[in-house]
Amino acid sequence: MSSMEPLSRREVVHGALAVGALAAAAGASSRSTGAASPAILLGAMAHELPPLPYADTALDPVISAKTLSFHYGKHHKAYVDNLNGLLKDLPDLAALSLDDLIKKVAGDTSKAGVFNNAAQIWNHTFYWKSLSPKGGGKPTGKLLDKINTSFGDYDKFKEALATAAKTQFGSGWAWLVANGDKLEIVKTPNAETPMTQGKKCLLTIDVWEHAYYLDYQNKRPDYITAVIEKLLNWEFAAANLG
Repeated sequence: MSSMEPLSRREVVHGALAVGALAAAAGASSRSTGAASPAILLGAMAHELPPLPYADTALDPVISAKTLSFHYGKHHKAYVDNLNGLLKDLPDLAALSLDDLIKKVAGDTSKAGVFNNAAQIWNHTFYWKSLSPKGGGKPTGKLLDKINTSFGDYDKFKEALATAAKTQFGSGWAWLVANGDKLEIVKTPNAETPMTQGKKCLLTIDVWEHAYYLDYQNKRPDYITAVIEKLLNWEFAAANLG
């Protein structure tokens, strides 16, 4: 029979029975030996680099395409690759979602590498969404009301956010978070994230040097001001607030 001819009904049935028998045998073998079945093994999927929500030219001139392509394509991707490498021999952790993994290993010094890479994946993904080519300006509605209640007014909020971002010593992040009914500005070093403290993240600004150095060199305050004025994604923040 030519390889291009359709299979007969009998051949299809026999093939299906054979596949079923192999699956049953694999399941029985895994139960007797304690090994994971192929289906279970496939369930622990590798973490993937999420796509950018816009083109790498979209944030020009505040953040150049060169900075964005290096930041996303080199740094963010490296955290994904590193995490997958670290999880190869840790099946229990590999089966967790990124959020659950971060919460699971937070504070465990023996899993510092896992935490740092997992949290940096999460932080960077959140950062890209915190920015928008159509961002900046003032929020509206419930979010603006919360800002006014928590900080006094929008200008005082902007000053508090900029100060947190400017004064984060070394690498880290400045965040707008919801802590119960109140909004707060917090800063975290390195890969730390407020989500491990039970706070709801609304927006973040990355102040690692690789986020701005190609465009602003040592002028971190200029980068922070431009991001706040022109790129903050208030629709994303409002959706996170709920």
